[in-house]
Amino acid sequence: MSQENIKFKNYIEQHTSQSLETVDQYISIYKIYLEMADRISSRRERTNSFFLSINTAIIGFIGYLTGTDKISGDYILFSLVGLSGIVLSFLWYRIIRSYRDINNAKFKIVHEIEQKLPLRPFDAEWEAVGRGKNRKLYLPFTHIEVFIPWIFVSFHIILTVRILILFCFK
Repeated sequence: MSQENIKFKNYIEQHTSQSLETVDQYISIYKIYLEMADRISSRRERTNSFFLSINTAIIGFIGYLTGTDKISGDYILFSLVGLSGIVLSFLWYRIIRSYRDINNAKFKIVHEIEQKLPLRPFDAEWEAVGRGKNRKLYLPFTHIEVFIPWIFVSFHIILTVRILILFCFK
């Protein structure tokens, strides 16, 4: 057992009426939840990288083709590629919201567990940023993150319309 864990357990024994075994169980669950929240954040980053790469490739490909004469008779195919980009971007938006919701739920549980512990670092951090009520202190990343898929939806719509216009005026 590390020196910090021994100090922490001694502190708990002195400042709480809970048994050390009960506190150990809370700490174990607390650690698991924090690890799970971190894993979700890592998956979220990988998901964002995936969708960003796919959308950038689609827009680059269609943008390149609309600037050349290679689009000829395949306008339907290229329009479908643009539409698939719109669908992918919408799915990306929904996944971001799902990750946000699951992390919010996990941190609600973390805060509940912290109520049973003498130290509450996440609650203290949440208090320091005004519990999310003051945007000058805290603006959740999700509030910014959800705009990115909609920006790509806009690009896909513009490029798809451009393809259709190029075809109609040939």
